[in-house]
Amino acid sequence: MTSRVVTVDMDDRLSVVKDIFDAMKFHHLLVVDSDGKLGGVVSDRDLLKALSPFVGTAAETARDVATLNRRVHQIMSRKPITLPPDASIAEAVRLILEHRISCIPVVDAHFRPVGILSWRDILRSYDGAAGAN
Repeated sequence: MTSRVVTVDMDDRLSVVKDIFDAMKFHHLLVVDSDGKLGGVVSDRDLLKALSPFVGTAAETARDVATLNRRVHQIMSRKPITLPPDASIAEAVRLILEHRISCIPVVDAHFRPVGILSWRDILRSYDGAAGAN
């Protein structure tokens, strides 16, 4: 699990999300409400689908740039599948395969994010276990 959780607010603009994805090396952001509770997940793929492909190019128009002003809540996945901090890797694998998702937010008893588990994290844990043998 990655415990360095980066979150955005539901009303943040997609320009904020784009800046975070451009600067960081991860593929998902957790979306929180005003109480800090998990409201959804936004992926780099969600962002790519929502933005004009001309943003940042010579062919960019005002209409293309306007796509950056949309809000996170307009593109996020709502009601994400979650796990508690004490969940097993086997449970995480089952949920990822069953729901065809690429990450699972880890939340505390108050539904506040404490981490995020991606399929890459799971593969790294198995790679580390194999190296220990």
